[in-house]
Amino acid sequence: MINIEDFTNRLQKVMDFYGESASSFAEKIGVQRSSISHILSGRNKPSLDFVLKVLSSFPEVELYWLLNGKGVFPSEDENLNENLQIDTQTLKDVKMAPTHISNDKSIERIVIFYKDGSFKNFENS
Repeated sequence: MINIEDFTNRLQKVMDFYGESASSFAEKIGVQRSSISHILSGRNKPSLDFVLKVLSSFPEVELYWLLNGKGVFPSEDENLNENLQIDTQTLKDVKMAPTHISNDKSIERIVIFYKDGSFKNFENS
C-alpha cells in the first residue's frame, strides 16, 4: 500500500529538483494545476494515469522510488529503458532458452514495461 504522505513528499522532491512550480509541473505532465494541488495537500490520491504521466515526462524518476521510496532519485542510469530494444532474434532466444528454474518453478510469462506506459507481454507456450 502506498503511503500518501510519503508519496507527496517524493512528488515535491521531484518538483523541487526540476525547479517546477505546481502549475508548470502540471503543464509539463499534462494535468490540471488543481490535480497537483489536491495530491500535494492529501485531498486526492494519485491515479495510475497521473503516475505514468510523471514517469513519461521525467525519465529520471523511477517508478518504485516514486511509489514506495525504494530505489534512487534521480535515476543513476536514465538511458536504461531507452537502450532496451527487443528484436526478433532476442525474442526467439528467450523462447528457446531453458525455462526451468528449479524443481517446481518455470517461467510462465515475461512482461516488459516502457516509460511511455506501454508494455509487451511474452507468454511461454
